[in-house]
Amino acid sequence: MSRPGIPGVQAGEDVNVLVWVTENTWKACVDAARSLAPAGADFALLTVIDTNTAETAHGAFSGMLGRAGHDPAEQLAATAEAAACDLLDAAEARLGRPARRIQCRGQEKHEIVSAARDATMLIVARDGHGPGPKSLGKAVRFVVDHAPCPVLLVWPGPPGPIPAPPPPSTHPPHRPHHGRRHGPPG
Repeated sequence: MSRPGIPGVQAGEDVNVLVWVTENTWKACVDAARSLAPAGADFALLTVIDTNTAETAHGAFSGMLGRAGHDPAEQLAATAEAAACDLLDAAEARLGRPARRIQCRGQEKHEIVSAARDATMLIVARDGHGPGPKSLGKAVRFVVDHAPCPVLLVWPGPPGPIPAPPPPSTHPPHRPHHGRRHGPPG
């Protein structure tokens, strides 16, 4: 069985495959990397720690002036860091070969696009609900639209039944009037 090539990559060129690792979709992405990337590819596993949650917790804590206790943002950040490490460990084990590990902090969609600037291919999974336009959440949609390299988009599991497309419209197409009036002046 031959493997499809990566657009813009010549045979023998270095291939850097970036795999976006998230809690609910990482297995599908790693499996796709393992089975579809060319032999000899270099892999990087990328996870992003969203800083918004810790910042929100810190803001809420700061708003309770005069209350004693520890800032929950510190605990949330430590928990997120440990979870990201565990996720990267599991992804590397499933990949079955060494991979560069990248942990970023910030807004997920921007961090992924930025990290993909040196990649030959980016592997991401759908994160929405069911087939159709809603199968991509906002972050994945942004990454697909802005990635500076080819993107392999995979299902995180079986896609389920594909609904029939909507029937064609029976209305004639809308034609703008370009500011002209069709009748007596008002």
